[in-house]
Amino acid sequence: MMIAPGALVLGSPLLAGFLFGPGATAGLLAGAIVSGVQVAISASNTGGAWDNCKKKIEQDRSAHRALVAEKQIDLDRFREEAAAHPDAPERNQGEDVPAEEVAGYNPHLKEVFYWVQKDQKIRDLHVAAVVGDTVGDPLKDTSGPAINILIKLSAITSLVFGNYIKDNNLAALLASKGAPAAPPAAPPAAPPAAPPVDPPAF
Repeated sequence: MMIAPGALVLGSPLLAGFLFGPGATAGLLAGAIVSGVQVAISASNTGGAWDNCKKKIEQDRSAHRALVAEKQIDLDRFREEAAAHPDAPERNQGEDVPAEEVAGYNPHLKEVFYWVQKDQKIRDLHVAAVVGDTVGDPLKDTSGPAINILIKLSAITSLVFGNYIKDNNLAALLASKGAPAAPPAAPPAAPPAAPPVDPPAF
């Protein structure tokens, strides 16, 4: 599975250089650095946020369980009671109107629905947090740091093949074939003759 990404990292600078010249390779490396730093920081921060979110939800779940144990609430029995009243009126859970003023007020049923709904909400939050952490851990531990390796491999590959790309690229070859032939160079001019020198008189 990693053959294609590796070939992309190693082959992109070479392909750009051989087709368009060393300037294209330099531009590709600059773009890889700028975009890679942003992606790496984003991946690390996002993965860390999801990981911390799971820890916070697990703390809340532990506090909820401790409270249930302290109040000696039998959640299994509460769930059975709630399941036995699938069409229980919303007045047993509402907060807009005082429960004592609503006809058919049932304090026990209100408590049952409160704890069942609270426990279910914490369960749903924990399931979502586990899913987020499953994605977040690879983001902050592998994907983010791997961008650094991507930048280094691209740069080293370009450096190794730099001189070869400069001398053997398609853009330079096409430019040399399309340019008019230079006129032959004129032969160098002969140096001026030295002026005659009179012999010394004795």
